[in-house]
Amino acid sequence: MMLDLQPGQKLARGVSRLLHSHGFVSIEEFMPSRGLRVDVFALGPKGQIWVIECKSSRADFQADSKWQGYLDWCDRYFWAVDMAFATDLLPGGTGLIIGDAYDAEIIRMAPESKLVAARRKALIQKFATDAARRLQACRDPGVAAFSTLKTGMIADDD
Repeated sequence: MMLDLQPGQKLARGVSRLLHSHGFVSIEEFMPSRGLRVDVFALGPKGQIWVIECKSSRADFQADSKWQGYLDWCDRYFWAVDMAFATDLLPGGTGLIIGDAYDAEIIRMAPESKLVAARRKALIQKFATDAARRLQACRDPGVAAFSTLKTGMIADDD
């Protein structure tokens, strides 16, 4: 059941399925650093880190003025859009994924710019911590709320 997801959230779902088929795990709305929130953050089987920004319309793309700040937080950067999106709007030198709520396909592989080891390690640890907190919140919302109050931390905002 696809509740009341926004178009970008539906696209992120299809992108996450694509990533899974390539051996990646992913989480949506991940904050690699304060002030940055990526739509899909993916960790590959060999430790690769990909960032995918999902754009549901021209206005959504034009409102995104922070995307270049994401480049320092991944090995590869992709745009994900649906079939109706005018892909000529998207900047060159980035990857392109076309998808919908159910699946997606990599149309253009993003160029690789490898992260330094220290940043990769920190991101993988943050990814694991955020994913575990989200799982805990799903399994036991009362405990997750208690730990947020006790530690003063909010998931994804460390």
